[in-house]
This record gives sequence, structure tokens and C-alpha cells, in this order.
Amino acid sequence: MKKILYKLQSQSEEETISFAQDLAKELEAGDILLLHGDLGMGKTVFARALIRALCKDKDMEVPSPTFTLVQTYDSDLGMIWHFDLYRLYDPEEVYEIGWEEALSAGEGIALVEWPERLGGLVPEQVVNVSISVDSKRPNSRIIEVIKS
Repeated sequence: MKKILYKLQSQSEEETISFAQDLAKELEAGDILLLHGDLGMGKTVFARALIRALCKDKDMEVPSPTFTLVQTYDSDLGMIWHFDLYRLYDPEEVYEIGWEEALSAGEGIALVEWPERLGGLVPEQVVNVSISVDSKRPNSRIIEVIKS
């Protein structure tokens, strides 16, 4: 059963960052976050803020994994796996970049941009974070967090 945890409107990048920092406080080891949204919606901004908050280092360099496909970080909750699957063509390719390892430990956090590239490999229990444009305010974003 899906449960809406949060739905809010972000007026700025700073508000998106603040929300990601707040959400980081509620995450537990083993959580899998799927970040949904079109190009330019702020998924990477959200992911960077979340990772910095989890690692307790607001100035930490958090490069986009667009070309490496995955970056890892140490945190108090265990390893954080930041996947960017935009360049994946076949869901099975995810196994080549540590997908099984990221999910098998039961510790840490898996953070996935472009999760639709997983096809049928999406785990059952996830936290979906959707970021979309507010149709009434094109510079605003609607951020919705749903746990399934």
C-alpha cells in the first residue's frame, strides 16, 4: 500500500535543499529512494543535499554520477549508493555497477535517479520522490514523497 508522506511546493533551489536535508533525518539504513522527474527538475540538487546531510558535511563534493553511473559515500547509516541510470539501455546493466551489492547489505541508502530504467527490477519497498513543475508557477517545483 502506498502512503503519501509529504507533498510540498518548493519556490527555490534553497527550499529544495532544505527539504532534502529534513528528509535525510528521517531515513533509515536499508532505505531505497527513487528520484523521479524530467531533466532540469532538480533531482541532482535534491540528491546532493540529501547525501551531504547524511554524511554530515555540507561542503562535501558530490559529483553527479551521470557518466560514472554510481558514486558511493560513507555515512553513519552505512554506504550511500547514488545511482544515475540515465545512460542505461538495458535494466540488466545495473548489475554491472553494484546494484545487488547496494541492496543486499540491508544497510546504507540507495538513491536512484532515473529509476524507470530499472524496468522490472524496482524493489517492492521504496521511497518515491517525485519532482515536477507546478503548472501554475513554472519556476516552482512540486515535491511528493510516497512510501510503498
